[in-house]
Amino acid sequence: MKLQERVTLFQDRLQQVIARTGLNRSAFSASIAVDRSTLSQLLAPDNVRLPRADTIASIAEVHQVSIDWLLGLTQQGSLEANIMPEQFAVDDYSTSIFDKNLEWHREASGYKVRYIPTTLPDLLKTEAIAEHEFNRYGSGKVDQSVRDNHLRLLQQRHPGSELETCMPIQSLELFALGQGVWQGLAASHRRTQLERMIDLNDELYPGFRWFLFDGKQSYSSSMTIFGPMRASLFLGHLYVLVNSLEHIRKLIERFDDLIRIAIVHPHEIQKTLTALLKQCR
Repeated sequence: MKLQERVTLFQDRLQQVIARTGLNRSAFSASIAVDRSTLSQLLAPDNVRLPRADTIASIAEVHQVSIDWLLGLTQQGSLEANIMPEQFAVDDYSTSIFDKNLEWHREASGYKVRYIPTTLPDLLKTEAIAEHEFNRYGSGKVDQSVRDNHLRLLQQRHPGSELETCMPIQSLELFALGQGVWQGLAASHRRTQLERMIDLNDELYPGFRWFLFDGKQSYSSSMTIFGPMRASLFLGHLYVLVNSLEHIRKLIERFDDLIRIAIVHPHEIQKTLTALLKQCR
């Protein structure tokens, strides 16, 4: 992890500790025996340095958190109570998981997010696609999906956002032909979706980079890796949430393996989408 990334992560975790205590900044700085101005400097957006070792030790000792956690060396936080969730957790496919997903994207701002979609990248989807995928759950779920896809697109448009997406080329080919899960979806909706993906991919690049691998050569479940902070694996109606730094690194290695075998790279995506658009009938 680069120094600036570690400083940013330290600031985020220090803010969590302060919030947990319920103290204002003056009281918190007094509790760790530093001036309030020192605490303000540590939390300043333009700060590029970690605090002195004795300050970190004081925060850890007084407020019962792990030094490794403060410095981003582990995802496990408190010495007595868990600041971070357990290393593995399972949640159902509910409205709350949508909200959590958006929150995790916001928390990962400044880090690279790695994403393998279930079907198509969510932030590129049209309303017709959301309706086709979620109408069996009712209009509420469709509306929720449309709202979240729009919010993810807005997040990606924010300067500094970095998202890598990787998926099988066969998923796009089936979509263009209206086969598999897309059977019954009108060709006009498929064409509109492909045109939208062409436009947004052009707009968002290079902050949004899209790779395609050969699904006959390799396979991966849907997952999102939110920088070094957490990963979410989608297993149908269940999400598996991973907070262990060791396991997150393994998932990143797996994602990077797919990037290495990609047969279509970000600068080639427009050509691929345009060719698929001609096949859409």
